[in-house]
Amino acid sequence: MAEMESVRVAYGRALAEYGAENEDVVVLDADVSASTQSHYFGSRFPGRFFNVGIAEAGMVDLAVGLALGGKIPFVNSFAFLLAFRAAEQIRTCIAYSRVNVKLAAHYAGLSDSFDGPTHQAISDVAAMRGLPEMTVVVPADATEARLAVKAAAEYPGPVYLRLCRNELPVLFDNSHPFQIGKGVTLRRGGDVTLVSTGVMVGRSLEAAEELGRLGIDARVVEMHTVKPLDVELLAEAARETGCIVTAEEHSVIGGLGGAVAEALGERAPVPVVRVGIRDRFAETGPYFDLLDRYGMAVADVVSAARRAIAMKRER
Repeated sequence: MAEMESVRVAYGRALAEYGAENEDVVVLDADVSASTQSHYFGSRFPGRFFNVGIAEAGMVDLAVGLALGGKIPFVNSFAFLLAFRAAEQIRTCIAYSRVNVKLAAHYAGLSDSFDGPTHQAISDVAAMRGLPEMTVVVPADATEARLAVKAAAEYPGPVYLRLCRNELPVLFDNSHPFQIGKGVTLRRGGDVTLVSTGVMVGRSLEAAEELGRLGIDARVVEMHTVKPLDVELLAEAARETGCIVTAEEHSVIGGLGGAVAEALGERAPVPVVRVGIRDRFAETGPYFDLLDRYGMAVADVVSAARRAIAMKRER
């Protein structure tokens, strides 16, 4: 069984470690630091930590002021609250003004599973990638969450960092190449390309193994940056394999699948089959059970790959 590690704890510890390296980093939280794990930073650097209370919109505005003063603010709250309750402030005060604020969006996707659909963030990538100037990053495991802290802090302009609540399988070590805007080919293959992000990266690797047992040679591309998308890598994969499957813990509308389809429609049109939540709200329950129930099981990726190959052959 694969080693499991908490994404949010990895993020919180990495943020505190990077804060020791860079005194310009400041951290804001909306009274949920025990959940976001920003308390690691707060304990070490209380003078650079601001708990604003349950006031997400005000927290974003405070972060903008700090950024304009030369600081690098990391704003922490739940993904559904940042993407929707603070949407106007993010749009107008951060994105429109291109202010250097980093939005750490926790409990994303279905990972706030027991709090139900009001707390699950299944449309946040669509909302954030639609904003001009906004960069959207979705780590696949705890290692990438650690690497993403430094990468986001040193990347110019606004960043939306989408983080899972749960423990996930450890896929990478610290030598893993992580560069914002650059996808990573994790497995070569010539029959179909599986393009995935977040928790679905591990499941896509499992699906590729299953497809191999069926005689299908699947390529796996991790797209940890949904915006800006690595269009060159995508186009290369589309030309070489002739069909694409996208896999994400998000609605199939407006997320990674939409971004990939839009990009390939202009550069290298091939069949694209999207794996994700099929335009509906989920229910309450155990996290991994919800992933399976709402179309993101390994078997769903395998089925999508077989459909994509059939569509390719029919062209």
